Amino acid sequence: MTWESILEAVGQAIEGPSESALAALERCWDSTSSQDHAQRCVLAHYLADQQPDLATETHWDEQALSEFTHVHDGDLAPIGVPSAAGFAPSLHLNLGDDYLRTGRFQDAQSQIEQAQQCVALLPGEGYGAMIRSGLQRLQERIEAGAIDG
Repeated sequence: MTWESILEAVGQAIEGPSESALAALERCWDSTSSQDHAQRCVLAHYLADQQPDLATETHWDEQALSEFTHVHDGDLAPIGVPSAAGFAPSLHLNLGDDYLRTGRFQDAQSQIEQAQQCVALLPGEGYGAMIRSGLQRLQERIEAGAIDG
């Protein structure tokens, strides 16, 4: 599988959930070597967002983090991520959101804490600001849920 094909599928996925984006990501997943953890991490990350149900979304977000444990610096350079650790906060944010939506407050909080370990590696503006803002909103939702629950 080539990064070019993966980036094409990811581009479709970024436009929002659609059958064609899901199909393109699944084709890439099926063609990716089980040893290419960087590609599988990226694909699982975007496959999660294409799922119609929370359980399957959570499965793919967990898969993305599982693959990420085998990703090294430079492995994500083809998608413009110079330090692999800079991708981690987004993975933790997504999984934390999944966990919160299923009422798993402690697991959601754990994902926030893990994201915070790498958040300093994010750029100050743009993508980095978006992820930091998402983490802050997730933290607020966790705290509100813990109070309400």
